[in-house]
Amino acid sequence: MNAPLPSTSLFPLFADLRDRPVLVVGGGTVAQRKVEALLLAGASPVVGSPELSEGLQVLLEKGHIRWRADEFSDDWLDEAWLVIAATDDAAVNHAVADAAAARRILANVVDDAELSSFHVPALVQRGPLQIAISSGGGAPMLARHIRRQLETLLDDSLGTLAELLIRQRERIRTRFPKLGARRRFFERLLAGPLPRLLRQRLDGEQADAYLQEMLRDDKALQPVGSVALVGAGPGDPGLVTLNALRAMNEADVILHDRLVSAEVLRLARRDATRIEVGKSAGRHSMSQEQIHALMLEHARQGKRVVRLKGGDPFVFGRGGEELEFLRAHGIAFEVIPGITAAVACAAYAGIPLTHRDHAQSLRLVTAHCKDSLDTLDWQALAQDKQTLAVYMGVAGLEKVRERLLLAGVDPHLPFALVENGSRPQQRVITGMLASLPESARHHRVQSPALLILGEVAALADSLHWFGAAPLASQHSDNLGAPTLPQAA
Repeated sequence: MNAPLPSTSLFPLFADLRDRPVLVVGGGTVAQRKVEALLLAGASPVVGSPELSEGLQVLLEKGHIRWRADEFSDDWLDEAWLVIAATDDAAVNHAVADAAAARRILANVVDDAELSSFHVPALVQRGPLQIAISSGGGAPMLARHIRRQLETLLDDSLGTLAELLIRQRERIRTRFPKLGARRRFFERLLAGPLPRLLRQRLDGEQADAYLQEMLRDDKALQPVGSVALVGAGPGDPGLVTLNALRAMNEADVILHDRLVSAEVLRLARRDATRIEVGKSAGRHSMSQEQIHALMLEHARQGKRVVRLKGGDPFVFGRGGEELEFLRAHGIAFEVIPGITAAVACAAYAGIPLTHRDHAQSLRLVTAHCKDSLDTLDWQALAQDKQTLAVYMGVAGLEKVRERLLLAGVDPHLPFALVENGSRPQQRVITGMLASLPESARHHRVQSPALLILGEVAALADSLHWFGAAPLASQHSDNLGAPTLPQAA
């Protein structure tokens, strides 16, 4: 007979402790935490200790626990299903472990893996769904670290989804009595739109109705594609939202702008198909119509498509046009906003977009082309005590200065140009409106860059905190008020 293979692994186990007595030896704050976890599992904790913490005393007064007000005795284990030793006395903890071993009762000694016959894992919980992480007691901080990572990846709607599937379990088993067919149903169900609908806070009755429809209609089992319009933020991967991260990790296809940083793209699912579709100054890899066609093609193939845009898709990102196209073609979609460039670039440059002493309003405008400049209300933009954030403005700086000066703006109005905002190569150039285009040319400012105009822009010199200090314009001191262009 072959000898069993040696193993250092623990056997993973979820215990049903409802209405079952569990002994906790110890009356301090550690014991209190263990008792609170047991109560959440429906257990009937029995606390053994000469004294109780204030929190345990409250639980006792409410009738949630029983108390053995004495030193530990072996007979405390007579009715226990499990025991936890949570005292600060090593001898008592050892005695509890020995007594439990003699009775073949599983015991956990807090912070002592060698004495423990079971371990309490780090836990991620979403409703009835639980994920336990254990290092066998040897590296609990690693288990906690992984738990924190999972907490960011797993949406709260998973709990709602688990509750729905529990409610419908018998109907699903009846509809698909064979395991293989049932497994294929779940694969299609979970890859389909139901999880997305629950993230959109679809109520329980609607979710039940949707699942019932799928059970009745074989065609509903076919993969259903969808598109998530996702804001990638300005470039720093730390600014990507949790919902954006989840969407990128679920994507089959990612259609991304050129300005989405490589660091952000590295957060996405590794085996997803990535297609660069974005535009930048002087370069258009694809027309908007071609982007629409790609979204439609892949979604109709049943794929999860992420349309990944720099900044926020609804701020100068043509996101509205893309949603109108998807709606017209019956493609399911969701929108995950991102941190727009004005907010991120200003923050990383130390510029408050509004300030009680300097600016009570904020205007976001784009200077992408001559036509867009011609549509702006320059008299409104010339008002005092406001901040202007000008997107895509590097090529139009001469025109911006000209129009603002014609509208009566002070030539000494501060500006800040933020190039590659939030990224390691960020640069900030500050100066006055009169020298704006000359300063940009001198410092060879390139896209992506955001122009901030207003009194608050001057605060970049004193409030900067990220990257190198701002580069002051070398032209401001040498230029007086420029000659105003003649009005047409």
